[in-house]
Amino acid sequence: MDPCRFGFAGNRVSEPARHFDVHLHLSRWWPDLPRTGYKKDIDYTVKGLLAEMDGSGIQSGLAIPVFEGPSAAESLAESVAHARASGGRLRPVATVDPTRGAGVIAAALLVWDTVPDLAAVKLFPGYQAFYPHDPALAPVYEYAARRKLPVMFHQGDTLSPEGRIKYARPVEVDEVAVEHRDVRFVLCHLGNPWVEEAAEVVYKNANVYTDTSGLLAHPLTPHFDRMFARARAVLQTVVDTIGSPERILYGSDWPLESLANAVALVEGLELSPSERADLLGGNARRLFGAGSR
Repeated sequence: MDPCRFGFAGNRVSEPARHFDVHLHLSRWWPDLPRTGYKKDIDYTVKGLLAEMDGSGIQSGLAIPVFEGPSAAESLAESVAHARASGGRLRPVATVDPTRGAGVIAAALLVWDTVPDLAAVKLFPGYQAFYPHDPALAPVYEYAARRKLPVMFHQGDTLSPEGRIKYARPVEVDEVAVEHRDVRFVLCHLGNPWVEEAAEVVYKNANVYTDTSGLLAHPLTPHFDRMFARARAVLQTVVDTIGSPERILYGSDWPLESLANAVALVEGLELSPSERADLLGGNARRLFGAGSR
């Protein structure tokens, strides 16, 4: 089975790459790459990621840390290093574990202040067992509002069986979306399997977005063709439920998914050319302040 049969991995696009991938993971703390990567021989380096981006028409993306990082400072330093090594094609993202106390959060905010081009904050409720509306996160949301940083949440299923998915239901974000109207929130992974719930939270709240990442299992999974078709149908339903793709963002969850398959999932949607271009990049550039990069 060709793991990239739905896309065009390996074929360098002739037009300038314009897509923006809002969900890329490149970390020395990534769990068990040989088992979790979409293929065995992934070049899991900045150079390797950029080459795969070039082959799938992706110009820019977010270098999202993983929750396994030993500290907020070390996680951000790694993301910043990848962004610098990419020549600006990747943008740095911060994270913090609010269950470690107010002091850890306060220290993290000070570190974030040292990165002027910080693109977003990513939080991991299902992995670290906290609700998005935990009062401990108030300083994070206030900081995000002040710097106009989107706050991204891992939503739905967790890669680790140790995760607690009750903390990662999309409806749990509704409360903070209402209380913090000056913050833009992103429900990652469409809240899978609570996709309809995620669509409702986005539809209801003008400050909530979602991304298309992580909807596919390993390409060698039995019945992957059917999974791909179902994921595209689900994504189409989300677009139709919300009524517009303007707050839906293309993302892959690389290295879990190939960039080619993730892009192909979006390219097959029933959208106008301008809507498709916005979903694949324009929406993200506006949200993350990426301009023409």
